Amino acid sequence: MSKFYSYLTPTLENFIQKQKIFFTATAPKEGRINLSPKGMDTFRCIDTQTVAYLDLTGSGNETAAHLAENDRITLMFCSFSEEPLILRLYGKGQSIRPRHHDWESLATLFPSMAGTRQIILMKIDSIQTSCGYGVPLYDFQQERKKLVNWAEQKGEKAIQDYWELKNQKSIDGLPTYLLKEKNEEIY
Repeated sequence: MSKFYSYLTPTLENFIQKQKIFFTATAPKEGRINLSPKGMDTFRCIDTQTVAYLDLTGSGNETAAHLAENDRITLMFCSFSEEPLILRLYGKGQSIRPRHHDWESLATLFPSMAGTRQIILMKIDSIQTSCGYGVPLYDFQQERKKLVNWAEQKGEKAIQDYWELKNQKSIDGLPTYLLKEKNEEIY
């Protein structure tokens, strides 16, 4: 029932664009695996081998820490509607932050959102689809506004302070490089 692809076809890209939620998974060489749900209008297909998502401020920054260590990432989309399908993208990712030379060109692909932390850019190695017959049917009601509202209420300075306090290291102590590059001293 599964099928592999080496690039995004128009049909697969169309499927991705219809989904309201996706999941991102990364892992360090040693330590906890991170699996996070993502939503809102934060995902873009850039070309048949490249995708990106807008990463908003959260309680941790595991994805950035894991990608800095080994760059492996898997993204998964699954249909909760009548047409079942699971789509996994396997590849290599990197965190693009406002100080990166590609920030401006990538940031224009997304809506401006309070709490934007970085863009996760992924080069696709392979793609797998599977049936999704065991995924239940759900109806989308609306996007949650709580995360963006929280970031708007905090303001830019308080978000920077939050990053300093909560987003500098992974749960396992790996640096995220959110505020400093790899070649700068990490405290």
